[in-house]
Amino acid sequence: MRKVGLFEAKQKLSELVERASRGERIGITRRGKLVAQVGPATEDEAAELKEIFAGFERIRKKAKPLGGVTIKELIEEGRR
Repeated sequence: MRKVGLFEAKQKLSELVERASRGERIGITRRGKLVAQVGPATEDEAAELKEIFAGFERIRKKAKPLGGVTIKELIEEGRR
């Protein structure tokens, strides 16, 4: 596993994600200690995310129009 410091990881995040998508695992360190890992998603994780987003889409399609009421007005109503 290749290790990179947090500063470098922030600077090269796109590159690290690309490498992880090809199967590489990258450790991220803070002050020399390993604190996180970036790696490829498993098929199960990818399928789970697809199902979550499909659920959001089903909910969105069932949503009823607010009838001229804005979300901001609903938030303000909830604060009273």
